[in-house]
Amino acid sequence: MPNRLGGESSPYLRQHKDNPVDWEPWDDQALARAREQDRPLLVSIGYSACHWCHVMAHESFEDERIAALMNERFVCVKVDREERPDIDAICMEACQAITGQGGWPLNAFLTPDGVPFYAGTYFPPESRHGLPSWRMVLDGVAEAWSNRRDQIGRQGAQMVQALGATARIEPSVEPITQELVREALVALWGTYDRANGGFGRAPKFPPASVIELLLARGEREMSLGTLEAMARGGIYDQVGGGFARYSVDATWTVPHFEKMLYDNALLARAYLHGWQVSGNHRFQRVCRETLDWALREMCGPEGGFCAALDADSEGVEGKFYVWTPDELRSALGERCDAAIEYFRPKRFEHGLILEAHGPEPEDLPEIRRALLEVRSQRVRPGLDDKRLTSWNALMISALAEAGAALGREDYIEAALRCAEFVQRERRAPDGSLMRTPQVSGFLEDHAFLLEALISCYEATGDPSWYREATALADALIERFEDPERGGFFTTASDHEQLAARRKDLEDSPIPSGNSAAASGLLRLAALSGDGRYERHALGVLRLLLPIATRHPGAFGHLLGAADFYLAPVKEVAIVGPSPEAGELLRVVRGAYRPHLVLATGEADGVPLLEDRGPVDGHAAAYVCERFVCQAPVTSPEELAAAL
Repeated sequence: MPNRLGGESSPYLRQHKDNPVDWEPWDDQALARAREQDRPLLVSIGYSACHWCHVMAHESFEDERIAALMNERFVCVKVDREERPDIDAICMEACQAITGQGGWPLNAFLTPDGVPFYAGTYFPPESRHGLPSWRMVLDGVAEAWSNRRDQIGRQGAQMVQALGATARIEPSVEPITQELVREALVALWGTYDRANGGFGRAPKFPPASVIELLLARGEREMSLGTLEAMARGGIYDQVGGGFARYSVDATWTVPHFEKMLYDNALLARAYLHGWQVSGNHRFQRVCRETLDWALREMCGPEGGFCAALDADSEGVEGKFYVWTPDELRSALGERCDAAIEYFRPKRFEHGLILEAHGPEPEDLPEIRRALLEVRSQRVRPGLDDKRLTSWNALMISALAEAGAALGREDYIEAALRCAEFVQRERRAPDGSLMRTPQVSGFLEDHAFLLEALISCYEATGDPSWYREATALADALIERFEDPERGGFFTTASDHEQLAARRKDLEDSPIPSGNSAAASGLLRLAALSGDGRYERHALGVLRLLLPIATRHPGAFGHLLGAADFYLAPVKEVAIVGPSPEAGELLRVVRGAYRPHLVLATGEADGVPLLEDRGPVDGHAAAYVCERFVCQAPVTSPEELAAAL
């Protein structure tokens, strides 16, 4: 059976097309072969920016003898976890149940019916550090399949029950109160790192959703302290903008150098809001630089955004981003001493990492341009150029909101171009939403895009985006809802049947589909007045809020949705001629207003604009709450007072 990955759209799968392993993608052909040959599936899961995935591939999957064992005993399947989060979630949950830990690379062994019975992460080619060799794992699993099939069957039945546990969570009947959200904030203080910002110990991941929750609740120390620490640390690319996926230490100094689209979309919004709250110029600059990086390095010619940049270049982690003293002096000349005083480079295994300390030098833009010019001549890290609907939706939201708040029409245009790309290129012939051209959309694709379409509408006042949002919300409810317990399944009702139909819960590292669905549906309910959207959002809150209050670090976006539901949300309609309407819009957009929805432009089916008109020929703002409106105002000062 030849290796079948050469024609796949995922760059991660194509990286393995020349392995001597007879890799197959996860599809009907691979599953049928496992059933026909009565062999276990060996499902190896990773992603293009995963350093240890590359290590294991080089050590084991490129080895002819190891590959021969894999081919002889198993049907070997490669999965891109970013393309197929449903398969990854099932195998990861099995791995954690079996071993007590997880991570990538993830190697799982499944029955031909798709039920995991053994799993682990990285295995070396030879035993070391207490880890069995990959060859030993292959021998052990093959022996168990041949001689202990009954035991595997019993374990499989138990595993199926465990994998379906998230779908069996019962909703709470207790009222949703402010006290629940307050309890979550108190719990966050228990894990906050007062010295370095962030939560917990190393490694540290950027907690964008938690920061957004804290800002919305009016908390400043944890939120602004973490934003400041990350902006000054090596996790932030001080030369080119954008954030690495995480820091290996507690001080945000040494990053794991890959850059993910989702992190940067979420963090750009967090820094925008941090600037609106604090007036800290650094936060606004980080927001702009992060979005500019995404447009410069991640945006394809059609307007869609690529998924990730690798940590490695020329086979060395971080080589693209670090410096030697001689390189700094050569690039900066007489500016070098001032730059070193500001950046205070930290030694890393392969060079110096730049941080930011003290006041910014006046010529910082020139310093950064000079370093960026030199760095652009280096061999670039690998680019994962797949366009995932959900991650693109996060970037649409960031660009649309930042464009409206900062007066950057180029950001709004980029957001709309990406939204048009998704609507044009990520629709199946039957109109259903796709994650990639080959993979059906999951809950997160629908939910993130719902939030993005609402952002596009609020940034432009174009009612077509409002109509797209309502149509998508209706499809989300129809295809993903759990009518029995509430909330939404990860996969649609017509999706491929796996070992279990799950519900994604946690907002880490990105918001869960359920949290994003609740947030988007609540905003749409406020815009439309349609209580059906709110009822479905409440189904999510009743299901997950009891868990979220106990583990707030993992449920920031869900708690943010609860905060929005509990707040006195302002529904603002602005109508009338320009430039007066523009002046009123600047008031709304000029401050951080997490508990507000905005309708403007032509009514054309937007309920909040119906029967609203100018006052004595002047543009007017109608400020409402639960669709009960104050008298319209026509001046920016009156509007600011009403908000």
